[in-house]
Amino acid sequence: MNNLFLNNKSIKRLIVRLLLVFLPFNLMAEIKLPAILSDNMVLQQQSNPLLWGEAKPFSVVKVVTSWNNKDYKTKAGNDGSWKVQIETPEAGGPYEITIEDNSKLTIKNVLIGEVWYCSGQSNMGMPLRGHYNAPVLNSNEVIAKSTNESIRLFTVGRKTSFEPLTNAKGQWDLCEPKNVGDFSATAYFFGQMLQEALHVPVGLINSSWGGTNIETWMSPNSIKQFDFINIPSKDETDRLSEAYPKTPSLLFNGMVSPILDFTIRGVIWYQGEDNVTRPAEYQKLLPSLIEGWREEWGIGEFPFYYAQITPFYYGSNLNSAFLREAQLKALEKTQNTGMACLLDVGEEAEIHPSNKKAVGQRLAFLALSKTYDVQKIESSGPILKDITIHDNIAELTFDHASKGLTSFGRELSNFEIAGANKRFFNAKAFITKKGRVRVYSDWVAKPVAVRYAFKNFVVGDLYNTEGLPASSFRTDDWEE
Repeated sequence: MNNLFLNNKSIKRLIVRLLLVFLPFNLMAEIKLPAILSDNMVLQQQSNPLLWGEAKPFSVVKVVTSWNNKDYKTKAGNDGSWKVQIETPEAGGPYEITIEDNSKLTIKNVLIGEVWYCSGQSNMGMPLRGHYNAPVLNSNEVIAKSTNESIRLFTVGRKTSFEPLTNAKGQWDLCEPKNVGDFSATAYFFGQMLQEALHVPVGLINSSWGGTNIETWMSPNSIKQFDFINIPSKDETDRLSEAYPKTPSLLFNGMVSPILDFTIRGVIWYQGEDNVTRPAEYQKLLPSLIEGWREEWGIGEFPFYYAQITPFYYGSNLNSAFLREAQLKALEKTQNTGMACLLDVGEEAEIHPSNKKAVGQRLAFLALSKTYDVQKIESSGPILKDITIHDNIAELTFDHASKGLTSFGRELSNFEIAGANKRFFNAKAFITKKGRVRVYSDWVAKPVAVRYAFKNFVVGDLYNTEGLPASSFRTDDWEE
């Protein structure tokens, strides 16, 4: 009995000793930061970005920024979490940020510049060195020449979640061949042009996942607006695999939510192929995604520029044309947005076209013109403005064609025209001296509708003189 009593007392003393050993260790835990706050990062210039992380509970956390030697103080909560808002100057660097409570951490090689979040499915994620049997044009040369101290790269690790996450996997990498080859080609070409044109550091955050629909990137609040989207119940989510990336909001929670406290200038988006059979829905979902992201980020109506999907042979339907139309019409429902038309760079049998430089640069034209107010450059290809009909000829006028139109010497071969019977015929078309397009067919005496390049696969041939292609379009609203 005495031995049992002694053993119990010994066990109790051992437990107390363990608590004395480990309790101070937990209370004195080192400062921890999310992955997005790390060496080599870029912070948005002339803004008030947040820094956040974990420290000793209830401790005073001091942040010192080397560009102005200013210190900022805040108090950690009972769970050790903290946030502090700092000020950034004009573009420059490299700098350091020191964070300390009873321990000390330094973020090194920090640049101040322009930060863009780059998201979507496989055409955004496609790395500069390409996919297997699917190259990126001139990638070897581009990778070889890619070293640039003023560009930094962060790839958000793939993650699905039924609840919003606060941290993501990834790290800020230097822009050099060993890192660039596996980074998003579209994002890289976009950032490269911005950096060359603006002469400031550029930070690119690639957050993409191939084969994903738009619903999985939308916030839960945005999803709730649409009765045609099935929101899984608690029982259903328990049965779903965590890795299933097409469930509504799973990628928003896993790959957007962890970045929401990080201040960005804007977003570029390349997605739509996975929604190609549901264009009418997409026309509603894209504006809602844009509005939802802006609401969740809480930094105002930031610019959102997106790539129109390229032509590809999806079959004998018009799904691709209808989806491109949905993306075009989304411009009318949103503010501070723009669309890069890719009608001339698609590949009939390859859904991942190789000319990613055109994609990135056309997105950059939008940003340079609309966000950074660079003068004398065009941001968009021609967009249909009006149609008038005289006898058997339809005449079309366009916005974003102040210097006129061109086909670069080719015959305009993608126009169709129809009368009241809704039967479309291949049409003859030509550009007038006043920069308009006249369309007619000997088979249509009284035209009522015109379509341009309104097919799954097509190679666009109508441009403005700045070399940007017109989107496919139609003047009718017929179902087929």
